[in-house]
Amino acid sequence: MLDIEVIEDPAAAEVSLDPIRTRILQELAQPASATQLAAKVGMPRQKVNYHLKALEQHGLVELVEERRKGNVTERVLRATAASYLISPVALASVAPDPRRFADRFSAFWLLSLASRTVQEMGKLISGAAAAKKKLASFAIDGEITFRSAADRAAFAEELGVAVTQLVDKYHDGGPSAAAGGGRKHRLVVVLHPALKNPSVEVSSDSDIPTEKDQDNGK
Repeated sequence: MLDIEVIEDPAAAEVSLDPIRTRILQELAQPASATQLAAKVGMPRQKVNYHLKALEQHGLVELVEERRKGNVTERVLRATAASYLISPVALASVAPDPRRFADRFSAFWLLSLASRTVQEMGKLISGAAAAKKKLASFAIDGEITFRSAADRAAFAEELGVAVTQLVDKYHDGGPSAAAGGGRKHRLVVVLHPALKNPSVEVSSDSDIPTEKDQDNGK
């Protein structure tokens, strides 16, 4: 079972978004039969079987074992991953394209970069899993509070300079790098306001951080 599976197939994405099937996937973090699932989700076994067939058809659940009980063979299934993420690839031609917003101060560009990251990491994770190899990756996640918008702008400028210096130091774009087994990597650095209350969904404009909030030190 994968920790996270990125769904690229539109049909699989549609199947996974059904509330009942989402609940079944959640319950199938541990292997279970249709009979066991029926008791957990409060539905008839026949109806659970219907949803299981749809999930299995699209590769979201997998067979663990078959148990013989009298004249009946009981199939035990589990989810293929602990969590699922739908890739923008599933949206085909309307998926965000970073080339449309090439502006480092654009929130839409940041979102497009995040979208591309999901797409590329989904393919890389699938490839690494198929090859039974560990995927080399690195990420930093943290929070920083700025006293003012001016401080934030100065930080962004210094961060950009520091990253550029590191890239200049380690990047080797020459033909010898590829010949020697060098591998190109994607580097994305993002900075955005944190939600005021990350435990709840954004429900109003008051939940959205603004420039005025930054100037007031919020």
